[in-house]
Amino acid sequence: MLRGLRVWDIELPSFDPATAPDEPLPLFRQWLREAAEAGVPEPHTMTLATADASGDPSVRTLMLHDADERGWHFASHRGSRKGRELAVRPRAALGFYWAGVGRQVRVRGSVTAAGPEESAADLHHRSTGALAAGLVGRQSEVLASAEELARASDAAWERARREPEAPVPSWTLYVLRAEEVEFFQGDAQRRHIRLNYRYESGRWVQELLWP
Repeated sequence: MLRGLRVWDIELPSFDPATAPDEPLPLFRQWLREAAEAGVPEPHTMTLATADASGDPSVRTLMLHDADERGWHFASHRGSRKGRELAVRPRAALGFYWAGVGRQVRVRGSVTAAGPEESAADLHHRSTGALAAGLVGRQSEVLASAEELARASDAAWERARREPEAPVPSWTLYVLRAEEVEFFQGDAQRRHIRLNYRYESGRWVQELLWP
C-alpha cells in the first residue's frame, strides 16, 4: 500500500532562495500565511521534539502560539512530559509540514519558560475549551478510566464558562530561541530546495543543502 501512495501529485509553488530575507522569521511568517491561504488544515500545528536527562527523545504534535523576535511560542503544563524534559534539558526542535504546498520548516534551539503573568495571559487569550483542558490538568499522568476523565472535563468546562479568568498555575508558556531554521520546498522531480539558516557570531548565515 505504501508504495502506491502518491506524493505531491499536485502543482507546487516555486521558491527562489536568492530572494529569501536575511533572517528566517519573515520567511516563516510568509510561508505560514501562504499555507493558510492555500487551505492547508491547521497550518499552525507542529511537532515538538524534546529529550529527557538521559537523552531519550519524545515527540508530539501541538499548536504554535506565536512567532516573534523572541522566538517560537508554545505552551503546556510544567508537570507534563514535555515540561519535565524541558526543565532538565531546555533544548528542543520544532517541525512544520504543509503537504498542500510541499513545504516544511525545521527549527532548533534553546527553550526558556515565560513568567506566570505572561503564561496566564497566553492561556486566557485562548478558547474556553483550551481553558477547560488546562483546568483538567494532570497531563501525562496515568488515567484510571475514561469515566474519570469525563467527570473532570465536565467540571472543568463548567468552571471555565463561569470563571473565564480562572487560574491554572501549572500552565507555562515556552519560547524557543532559534539557532537553526531550515526551509524545505518540495519538487515533484525530487529537486527539492533546502535553505538553512544558522545563527553564528551574532548574525544569520544562509546555506543551501543537498536534498
